[in-house]
Amino acid sequence: MNFRKYPQQPHGGVLVDQVVADGQRDEQIAHARELPSIRIDLEAAITIEMIATGVLSPITGFMNRDDYTSVLESSRLANGIIWPVPLSFAPSGAKNAEIVRGLENGDEVALTDHNGDPVAVLTIQDIFDYDKQHRAQHLFGTVDPSHPGVDSINRRMGDVSLGGPVRLLQRVDWGPFEKLRLEPKDTWRMFYDEKKFGTVAGFITGANPLHRGHEYIHRNALEEIDGLLLQPLVEMAKREYVRHEYRMLAYRNVLDQYYPKDRTVLSPLRVTYIFAGPRETVLHALVMKNYGCTHALIGRDHAGIGDFYDKYASHSIFDEFSPEELGIEVRLFHEVFYCSRCSTHATTRTCPHGEKYRIQISGTGIREMLRQGMLPPKEVVRPESAFTAIQGVQPKGVDEAGQSIAPVAKTISSIFPHYREYERLGGARRPVALEEHELTRRDLEVANRDARVNATAIYAEVYAEHAALSDHNRNMQPAWVDEARQTLRSQQERIVRDLEEKLEQAHAEASDEFLYQDRAETERELSAARTLLAEIPAAADKDALDARRWNALPYKRYRGDDGE
Repeated sequence: MNFRKYPQQPHGGVLVDQVVADGQRDEQIAHARELPSIRIDLEAAITIEMIATGVLSPITGFMNRDDYTSVLESSRLANGIIWPVPLSFAPSGAKNAEIVRGLENGDEVALTDHNGDPVAVLTIQDIFDYDKQHRAQHLFGTVDPSHPGVDSINRRMGDVSLGGPVRLLQRVDWGPFEKLRLEPKDTWRMFYDEKKFGTVAGFITGANPLHRGHEYIHRNALEEIDGLLLQPLVEMAKREYVRHEYRMLAYRNVLDQYYPKDRTVLSPLRVTYIFAGPRETVLHALVMKNYGCTHALIGRDHAGIGDFYDKYASHSIFDEFSPEELGIEVRLFHEVFYCSRCSTHATTRTCPHGEKYRIQISGTGIREMLRQGMLPPKEVVRPESAFTAIQGVQPKGVDEAGQSIAPVAKTISSIFPHYREYERLGGARRPVALEEHELTRRDLEVANRDARVNATAIYAEVYAEHAALSDHNRNMQPAWVDEARQTLRSQQERIVRDLEEKLEQAHAEASDEFLYQDRAETERELSAARTLLAEIPAAADKDALDARRWNALPYKRYRGDDGE
């Protein structure tokens, strides 16, 4: 493939292809069966497939000691090319350890799946000690075993790492995703030879169905970029997430209805989660580059791991690299929410209104609401997406005590941040704020119902008020509104007239304060009635509407008719 004619280049300048050709596969598999073998798990098989198909270009195999150490300590290969995460192979288990002890540089070893069938062949170029603590501290910034990346190292990795190139013999079958599988060689051809795109934005997303925060980012990109590649991650997600089959179907439902089909490409990305937080964000940007994307779309807390990293660490890490050496333009997006006062999705960079008017978009909150058995507001996730996701969320429903995985107070705060402080979305402040421990499932129902009704009603009512005053053409206004205003004004004017008569007859002092009013009290009553009269909107009659015209010249003069 001649990349010089394309507007993008693979990372490192070469798109790796180490998949054994069809005509050689049977022979290579037979050869692999004669080699020493190491059993690998599905995560390792997926990583090997990513390497061999060019997803991780320019990486050709598992790293030797020099590259491994350089990447851990500087996020670069030994030759200086940016690479944020080390790709190592340290087989665990007594049987694998016995095989490793018999290997030397230059040897070949077959990597086999759970059935004992060869998946790939690794040519050994380096054998070195694998320090789990050193890797965890440099890669994750912690050795805390509660960090999922640290836990993965401790569970999956042995004590000796093997480095060297791999040859892929057999791809892993992707099941329901096989029909959507696209490898880098496919997307380069599609984007630039078939669709003739000049720019393509990539978007990689994890454990959540497509929600309106994602959509906000996508639509912003499509305003100026030719194509959009959406790559939901599949496999290797926590069990309490939405199952990947359903996440993919949720994406397809929304894309079918709301995205331009000729400019949007959906392809699952089957990866091994490294749980490296901001470093993994850089890796995703390079993966997008290897798929041919000229732009990488990065949201807030991309590849976030609970509270282990700052929510914008996935943004600030790009300050460490120049745009030229990254080779892909990174577009950073702040947290997206729906502002009921703006009547649109926005971020803190574009919306001046506070939490009183906001509905937040939280992937965790969405999952918890689905588990609670209720669709979130349409401003958070489209029903086409939620309809599918609610069927695939794990676990389904709440436990015998009515509890979900996360406390209900956390779910409420993640999507309805106004609820504890305000009576309703955009409403009055509560006399006393609700305490988190007071919140129940009933509060979640109330907050959700309020958002369903009022998320769009707030701005609609603001608009209605402006229209009622602004419409010179009263055919645009319901006639009964002006009629009601005229009736109210007539009734209140009559009250004022009667009170004025009453004031004329009032005595300075009343003989019985319960039966009669003195002059001072009558004056206060009349003042209140006049104030209310002034507050009643005036009905727009012909004289009032004519008074709004300010043309200084006859109208025909504005058309250029200067004749007599």
